[in-house]
Amino acid sequence: MQNNLNPAVGSPRRTTTGRRIALFAAPIALLAAFVAVLSANSANQEEVTVTGYVRDAGGAALPNAVVTYRGSIFGRPGAAQLDSAGRYTLRLSAGAGDTVTIFARSLGFEPSQKEVVVSADSLVVNFVLVPSSVGLESAVPPVGSRRGAVAAELDLSSPRPFVLQEKVASFATSMAGAPPYAQHDTEEYSYISENAFRSVRSDPLSTFSIDVDRASYSNVRRFIMEQGTLPPVDAVRIEELVNYFPYSYDEPDDDSPVAVSAEVARAPWNADHLLVRVGLQAPRLHLEDLPPNNLVFLIDVSGSMFPPNKLPLLKQALAMLVNELGADDRIAIVVYAGNAGVVLPPTPVSNKERILGALEQLQAGGSTAGGEGIRLAYRLAREAHVKGGNNRVLLATDGDFNVGVSSTSELVRLVEEQREHGTFLTVLGFGMGNLKDSRLEQLADRGNGNYAYIDNVLEARKVLVQEIGGTLATVAKDVKLQLEFNPRYARAYRLIGYENRMLANADFDNDAKDAGEIGAGHSVTALYEVIPTGSRSTVTVNEPPELRYQTDRVAEESMGDGELLSLALRYKLPNENTSRLIRHVVRNEVAEPSVDLTFASAVAGFGMLLRESEHVGSWSFGAVLEAAESALGDDEDGYRRGFVEMVRRAAALGAIAADQGGVEVRDGAVGQGGTNH
Repeated sequence: MQNNLNPAVGSPRRTTTGRRIALFAAPIALLAAFVAVLSANSANQEEVTVTGYVRDAGGAALPNAVVTYRGSIFGRPGAAQLDSAGRYTLRLSAGAGDTVTIFARSLGFEPSQKEVVVSADSLVVNFVLVPSSVGLESAVPPVGSRRGAVAAELDLSSPRPFVLQEKVASFATSMAGAPPYAQHDTEEYSYISENAFRSVRSDPLSTFSIDVDRASYSNVRRFIMEQGTLPPVDAVRIEELVNYFPYSYDEPDDDSPVAVSAEVARAPWNADHLLVRVGLQAPRLHLEDLPPNNLVFLIDVSGSMFPPNKLPLLKQALAMLVNELGADDRIAIVVYAGNAGVVLPPTPVSNKERILGALEQLQAGGSTAGGEGIRLAYRLAREAHVKGGNNRVLLATDGDFNVGVSSTSELVRLVEEQREHGTFLTVLGFGMGNLKDSRLEQLADRGNGNYAYIDNVLEARKVLVQEIGGTLATVAKDVKLQLEFNPRYARAYRLIGYENRMLANADFDNDAKDAGEIGAGHSVTALYEVIPTGSRSTVTVNEPPELRYQTDRVAEESMGDGELLSLALRYKLPNENTSRLIRHVVRNEVAEPSVDLTFASAVAGFGMLLRESEHVGSWSFGAVLEAAESALGDDEDGYRRGFVEMVRRAAALGAIAADQGGVEVRDGAVGQGGTNH
């Protein structure tokens, strides 16, 4: 009888074990061979730089295109960031003789790809994209239609709107394999009630605080260009859209920190109305003329900051700023997550390697004790205070405070107290999904600083390199404007935007009342739509009733002859607490609009369309495009051309929404899935 327990005589256990070994031997050998090939391939690979441009058939740059590459299984996928001229740089790992495919795509154009064989450590690959057969122009509503009401202008029997929808949706998810961070279910925006027309007879004064924030523009761009959706209505602050762009205003010709200019033209969306532009311009200072900097970077490293468009982009942005500062400027770094701590004590920029090294080592994780971090940052700033210098905390976050001092009111009181000690606050917002826009805007306003939203590397360069003076150096604080309209020429008026900057008329002369700040080189534009006295306007204006015991009539001889309005501006120098006054008269002289006013009115009209304004009149995305394209000017940095591209994409999204049964409006949100909390 065979002994099955004896391995020497053909034990079944031994046979099974042998089969198992044989079963795993082949995959192990294959894996070993694969690792060997991988190691050999990696050893032969070097960094290859691919550069080039992306343009349309007419030679115009396409700065919002996406350029990616695909190589062998050993290549590292990546995407390039384009500059305003449409130039890109890709860095990839490849060996000599490898074939790499470079892709370029931009919404509204046919995608393109080129295969190149690696023959050197640098290659040039240029792209010229042709319009898609489903072009964005076809989705631009004609003059007379509005967002949310464009379905009638499209042939819905054609598959075009559905194809276009598919293209927009695929574009939003093809941005270099973007992860599913593009949620905005918990983003918060302050409610905005649009300014109405006010009767000059009953309310001749209009008083407001200036605003140089530009965060709304880049945030709106993020919704439209990256997420493929129209923004929530309350994310659109029209004055921030208008003020995003530089204008050719004259600088002060005296010691004043602000120069005032104005012009009057016909309102493009209502020919019976006037459009008044008030422009303020601060002196443009060279970097070497700025006061010494004592900066504290207050950086959110909580778990919500993990995505690449948050902490990784934040570190790139602040590194750009470090490279712009002088050797004697000082930087400290405070981080906060579950707790707050000092990563870098005040350090001169002459020790740049130490500062950049501290930035590079930051990692995200934990909950968010934002309030504790702000306290610690202000303490460091006070300890390193530079008399006569720029003492400032730069808060970089998505605003999602949830541990410690987290209520907005507590944080506001904290930053208000610190501004009185000469330490101002600049706020840089990052990311999507849980952006607390309303909180960040309020903190910057109360901290005598400004608020910017950084959606990409180009925006970081704009805010922290090109506009560094305005971002860091305040030249005038508590800046207020008060306009008095002349009833001889103006029946009613409305201020376009600035809804959350309105002041009581009595606050104008009250130096205790906080207002906005202007930085070096900053310009401020305010637009008023005016109904002239005796015009054929059909707009309803609430006129005051006739009074029995008093009269609001003004004698004709006391009215300024030919004066449409009188403007008063109050401001304080950064280290003073008593305001100074500038007066300016605007004549009732209607002229052809300047290039700057034409473009500013296009941006304002775009904002009104996004906000579904009742005052947009006959204007449409098509009219906005026509006006903007006629007023590009020099546009050296490509910002105005970028705006044109954004309008085209917004028009396409509006057409899709109309095709789906109209633009969804829920809880103040507009678009596909947008919410407002």
